[in-house]
Amino acid sequence: MKKWISLTVLSGVLVLSGCQSAYYGAMEKVGYHKRDIMVDRVQDAKESQEEAQQQFSSALAEMQALLAFDGGDLETAYNNAKDEYESAQAAADDVSNRIDKVESVAEALFDEWETEIQQISKASLRRNSTEKLTQTQRSYRSLVKSMRRAESKMPPILTAMKDNMLYLKHNLNAQAIGAIKGEFAILKTDISSLITEMNKSITESNQFIEAMESSSS
Repeated sequence: MKKWISLTVLSGVLVLSGCQSAYYGAMEKVGYHKRDIMVDRVQDAKESQEEAQQQFSSALAEMQALLAFDGGDLETAYNNAKDEYESAQAAADDVSNRIDKVESVAEALFDEWETEIQQISKASLRRNSTEKLTQTQRSYRSLVKSMRRAESKMPPILTAMKDNMLYLKHNLNAQAIGAIKGEFAILKTDISSLITEMNKSITESNQFIEAMESSSS
């Protein structure tokens, strides 16, 4: 049984890999190379981080409004905070998905680049291309490290938000709101740290995109 499952998983990986190869091949035929795809995916990842920043800030604002509740419709305030938490979760998932896609095309690009370097007969050109590859890989590793560092700050924040939402769901009253106010300062600090890390990643993304575009022009 385990062997069958392993073969099934392997087949799925091979199919996915084949689909990626076919996709890159089809795009290259219309003049859209892996380098272009990589630049676009870094841009998408950057934009997803910008969206996540906004969503986490909005979630924080709605939680603050809920904790500052003083009369009115308590359930509406709770639902607003819950909706923003769910939007923040979706934004975090999108960030992770976009980073995964950057890594996928980067692996394909670097593999192709290394293979094609070996096909260059002139030593000086081969050496120059190798240096550019090394430099691009170095910049790429720094970029992904920055992206993943910012990404890693989201799950703990989302967990804290979820805990608060679940607690309030079954104890929606002024006393329950008071009970979680002490955690708000920590959450606020964590979100501020997240936004700072994302700003660093966004800046590095812009620099990487600029370098990739200038080197291909």
